[in-house]
Amino acid sequence: MLNRRFIVVAAVLAGLALAGCSKGGAAPGASSEDMSLGDPAAKVKVLEYASASCAHCARFNNEVFPAFKAKYIDTGKVRYTLKEFLTPPNEVAAAGFLLARCAGKDKYFTVLDSIYKNQNEMFQTGDFRGVLLRIAQSTGMTEEQFNKCITDEAALKALDARVEKHVRVDKIDSTPTFVINGKTAKAGEMTMADLDAAIAEASK
Repeated sequence: MLNRRFIVVAAVLAGLALAGCSKGGAAPGASSEDMSLGDPAAKVKVLEYASASCAHCARFNNEVFPAFKAKYIDTGKVRYTLKEFLTPPNEVAAAGFLLARCAGKDKYFTVLDSIYKNQNEMFQTGDFRGVLLRIAQSTGMTEEQFNKCITDEAALKALDARVEKHVRVDKIDSTPTFVINGKTAKAGEMTMADLDAAIAEASK
């Protein structure tokens, strides 16, 4: 069960508009608000629109991302950017992203990785807050800091704005969605073989 403070997240996000998409948006690209890994000068730019509550995103993170990171991000061949998106339960996805950001840029991807790896536990037990609090405490955050983090209205509104832009401008309607050098590679999970082929094409 989510406690009263945690439910505030849902209330703030209630106004999120995921309909009425307009046409003619610019090609998707990384912004200063996004979280990225790898060499900014890399020839290939990979964007992943992902939700912290998306099971497909978790499977990609747990089973494919480590090899992808080692082969392409850590070697400077790819600049990877995660674009935050919200999927049901939206309040859980939002809390996960806010927690990752509160932990700091240097811990953002580590925290998100922990969320994905503990996602099954959250859904099986229904103890979303308890699992997220445990992850927060593993980074040195107190319960008070955690509560303040996930109910930060300014941060929630900023997340709302990012997601709304991804829907309205970038035309994203599902996660994960991968965009490589401005071109949508796939809506849905990508295997390592899929990534190899797409990156090879983008590198030409």
